[in-house]
Amino acid sequence: MGVLDRRREVRGRLNGPFRVKDRLFAGCAFTAVNSGGDIVFRLFPGGGIFRGREIICAPENGATFSLSDVTIGIRFHWERNEEQTFEGSLRLLARNDGTIAAVNDIGLERYLESVISSEMNPEAPREFLKAHTVASRSWLLAALKNAAGAKKSDDLSRGKMDREGERIRWYGREDHDLYDVCADDHCQRYHGITRLIPGRSARAVDETRGLFLVQGDEICDARYHKACGGITEPFENVWEDRCVPYLSSIADSPVPHPPVRSEEDAERWICSNPQAWCRVQDAGVLGRILPSFDRETPDFFRWKISYDREELEAVLEEKSGIDFGLLQNLIPVERGPSGRIVRLKIEGSKASCTVGKELEIRRWLSRNHLLSSAFVVSVERDESGNARRFILDGAGWGHGVGLCQIGAAMMAEKGFRAEDILRHYFTGAELVKLY
Repeated sequence: MGVLDRRREVRGRLNGPFRVKDRLFAGCAFTAVNSGGDIVFRLFPGGGIFRGREIICAPENGATFSLSDVTIGIRFHWERNEEQTFEGSLRLLARNDGTIAAVNDIGLERYLESVISSEMNPEAPREFLKAHTVASRSWLLAALKNAAGAKKSDDLSRGKMDREGERIRWYGREDHDLYDVCADDHCQRYHGITRLIPGRSARAVDETRGLFLVQGDEICDARYHKACGGITEPFENVWEDRCVPYLSSIADSPVPHPPVRSEEDAERWICSNPQAWCRVQDAGVLGRILPSFDRETPDFFRWKISYDREELEAVLEEKSGIDFGLLQNLIPVERGPSGRIVRLKIEGSKASCTVGKELEIRRWLSRNHLLSSAFVVSVERDESGNARRFILDGAGWGHGVGLCQIGAAMMAEKGFRAEDILRHYFTGAELVKLY
């Protein structure tokens, strides 16, 4: 998987014995730069210098390597750089634009140990970790199969469906040309062994080894998100327009909740505090299930953000490239059953445009990303009727499709088994052991 990409320089350290072009090095720091289309790889101390389009560092005796300045939460509000440590091989690949991709090659089951320890706290309930492992394993295999069959020239496969006055976007894995998946939230969080707790993640992976979510003869594309807000969203409202039966909308609650069908429903739902598995405010519980950087977002079930009109105009122009002039209205055109907006009309004195789908809406309306597109808009206006301030009351964290991570963790806290959790979120899917 790709850990770093499009970097002018990659720095790190070989923490044990690694073989580079038939030479053995151990305990060396390294730098890599792209010079004239080749990687120049320097090790010190030791004086090793290598050059080529690809540099492979192969471990011996289970040695690990570390990379500096790994960005996590790319373009989200928790974005930061940190040093991370990895097992497996390191491949450095030169790009034609003068940058480098750093790729970590590692086996599937060991990869999953890292994913569930990076996505959530490895001290979370065991049945939740097992459920997450099965979902992550299923997602990866389905993603690799889908990528192999994708037609990159087709706008629909690339997530683009524009019409007059509309910009509709959704995001897959089209830019991952040198590796299978990336190591950040765009695919699945993978922080190497940085956050592993010995035994916890390994046990969850071992106990579910070879287990997949399957519907018919297909491995399920098992999507997941942080917190749905009480109702999950169907696949077609977030990605391409096709029905995926096991990614339908459900009430994430021990009691039923009707779907959002109107703006009145949306306001009533989003501005309420309904019973739901992911409605968690206990800091102690959140500390057991969330990694530290996710605990920096305490208001995820229901949240509020407000903008002065001029501030939002600047954000919109920066993100969309459109000068809307005097911003007048934000009008939901289409919503899904969770309350997430699928298409939003933005009206200004100079231009109007309808934007979708949910992630593009979140990107356009924030310097980084809104927590979700499930929000209702209220506008404060001056005496002339011009907008002065826009207030967004919102619900949930993430796209809302598939497994709700915080909800699933709370189900496990309440005694549900991994099988129960998976069948709750992935309607009609079966658990099948394939190896």
